[in-house]
Amino acid sequence: MHIRVSISDQTLYLLEQGELVISYPISSAANGLGFEEGSYCTPTGRFEVCEKIGDGEAPGTVFKSRLPIGHWDGAPSDADLVLTRILRLNGLDPENANSRDRYIYIHGTNQEHLLGQPASCGCIRLSNQDVIDLYDRIEEGTPMTIEP
Repeated sequence: MHIRVSISDQTLYLLEQGELVISYPISSAANGLGFEEGSYCTPTGRFEVCEKIGDGEAPGTVFKSRLPIGHWDGAPSDADLVLTRILRLNGLDPENANSRDRYIYIHGTNQEHLLGQPASCGCIRLSNQDVIDLYDRIEEGTPMTIEP
């Protein structure tokens, strides 16, 4: 399996031996692309999924510091909540090597209405059902690329 994220398409593609398995709409960073700490930008390049967090948690579980702290009540909010599952990313290129320390994830969101457009604080957002589906399809160590 290989994950390919296209920022221009705002789509995550899951590939197996180069063939498309499934695709999901995403939201990348509202601030665009970048590698700087505190920039709230989405990094590009080569990554691997280094940690899977949230196995068995209910859809809408809220995570803080990668720990479940409650459940989102569905109320509209501008907060960038980390929901349902976390796929933590380790950058494999010199410019994105700080991605793990920047807490760049693939995660579920409380702002599913914004999927398909840049809206996150740097992470790759998926719908809560899509992040469960992706989580269940991949293993830790799955390679990933994020392309402009």
